[in-house]
Amino acid sequence: MWYMAGHLKKQLKEAVGIIGTGTALFASYLTAVGDEHFYASRLMPLLQRVVGAETAHVMAVRFISWGLVPLNRYKDPASLEVNVLGQTFRNPVGIAAGFDKHGEAVDGLYKLGFGFVEVGTVTPKPQPGNPKPRVFRLPSDEAVINRYGFNSCGVSEVLERLKARQTQQIELTKVGLPLGINLGKNKLTEDTASDYLVGIQTLGLLADYLVVNVSSPNTPGLRNLQAKEELRHLLAKVLRERDGLQGSRKVPVLVKIAPDLTAQDKQDIAEVVIELGVDGIIVSNTTVSRPASLKDSARTETGGLSGQPLKAMATEVVRDMYRMTAGKIPIVGVGGVASGQDALDKIRAGASLVQLYTALVYQGPPVVTKIKKELEQLLQEQGFASVSEAVGADHRSVDSAAVTAAPSEVATPGAQNPDKEETDKSTGVSAVVI
Repeated sequence: MWYMAGHLKKQLKEAVGIIGTGTALFASYLTAVGDEHFYASRLMPLLQRVVGAETAHVMAVRFISWGLVPLNRYKDPASLEVNVLGQTFRNPVGIAAGFDKHGEAVDGLYKLGFGFVEVGTVTPKPQPGNPKPRVFRLPSDEAVINRYGFNSCGVSEVLERLKARQTQQIELTKVGLPLGINLGKNKLTEDTASDYLVGIQTLGLLADYLVVNVSSPNTPGLRNLQAKEELRHLLAKVLRERDGLQGSRKVPVLVKIAPDLTAQDKQDIAEVVIELGVDGIIVSNTTVSRPASLKDSARTETGGLSGQPLKAMATEVVRDMYRMTAGKIPIVGVGGVASGQDALDKIRAGASLVQLYTALVYQGPPVVTKIKKELEQLLQEQGFASVSEAVGADHRSVDSAAVTAAPSEVATPGAQNPDKEETDKSTGVSAVVI
């Protein structure tokens, strides 16, 4: 009797061991192949329960820098290719600045399927950023609040890191995988423009495009640089410095703006960008607002909010900036992009490219391929042969509706049609002539 009980106990223990090993192996398989459902519903929630937000961020960058990423067999179709900013993007989905702050994981991020990588924000001198804790997940809202404060290793270390892979990046850029570098200022710098100029002088020739970040809410006074005169003064100096680089081509300069802007703020930014010939706008950074819909207890934390609660707000700013620039300035849409529909919403509103970050926190690396597959399908369903055809489509729909609603306004022969659509050959962006 005792023998049988002992034997049964031993068999049960072995069975549990086999099941546990099998479960671990199956989980490892799902992790390696990048199963979307497994990551979103099992692995990422588990990691969030056992690993703090900033620790998880650091670990993710480290693993990706080692090339430890899920298999990615998806081949970008021709419909996702975008020609903008004077270069080719194999697909329009990029990783936003803030993830790879120090340029450590560029090649691993391309392996995940991103069409472009933006490193930074990089400041001239190393600085630790704000005190910890400074990153907070809001799982109930699929959002994150951060107050990192431009923690950066400084331009010298990033220069060394990117210089070591410069030849490789040249080849990647040729096949449609450009590299952007996001520049910021040190917290204690008084001559703000000088910090951005240092970034351009040091890193400009390693970038396929540069970003002037004047919209982080976590550096005191930074958002004041979005005011019309301050922005004009800064960007004029930045563009002169860019023009002085001794490269074979002029590196595009984009400005990254906040979502928390008044209508006048947006109009002022649009006027400055057009006046000075800035190459593009990134819309948008995180928001300091707190929508009433937020449920998570961490919603009271100070910092910039990203993720799903930012989505609609950011898309509306994309729409406004496209309209205010008459579709002549390329826009990169950021904020709450977690699906193909999210990406297409921003594209139809006027974005030529999109970026994500927070979606990685909740869905893991497979979200990149998921978005691209869904976007490819949506483009087909809506009759677009390419992303470029869909850029600004919502504006053309509104214009067509306006014409239909005013049948008495018949254009006379030879008169200019105010709803005529043109394509700006220099940007590849469809523009509504108004």
